[in-house]
Amino acid sequence: MKEKRMKRIIEEYISAYNKFDVDGMIRNIDEDIEFKNITNGEVNAQLNGKDIFKKQLEQSNALFKKREMNITEQVINGDTVENEINFKGVFAIDVPDGPKSGELLKLKSKSVFKFKKGRIVSIEDIN
Repeated sequence: MKEKRMKRIIEEYISAYNKFDVDGMIRNIDEDIEFKNITNGEVNAQLNGKDIFKKQLEQSNALFKKREMNITEQVINGDTVENEINFKGVFAIDVPDGPKSGELLKLKSKSVFKFKKGRIVSIEDIN
């Protein structure tokens, strides 16, 4: 797959993410998408399948009243794209034993997208 197309798909995904547009986020997602969230080297969330991934995206939309993800660096290796990410978001709800509504979260992370036949087949968010 051409690098330019992979970059465009990721840009569209992040733009949709920032707009809370779930349908835009899943537009280029494969039916068998694998999603992992990894924190401190441990997988703390893992999902398989477009429908389950969509439900997770809809649920996570409720956590923030504002959010913004920006790519600060991007490395492409074949069909894999590693993105260094800056994230900031304002919580919309009180999280049990966590942040309260209105609190600001800022973090740096990495998102790794893998492609096959022009579709995103894997996303790993690494904190």
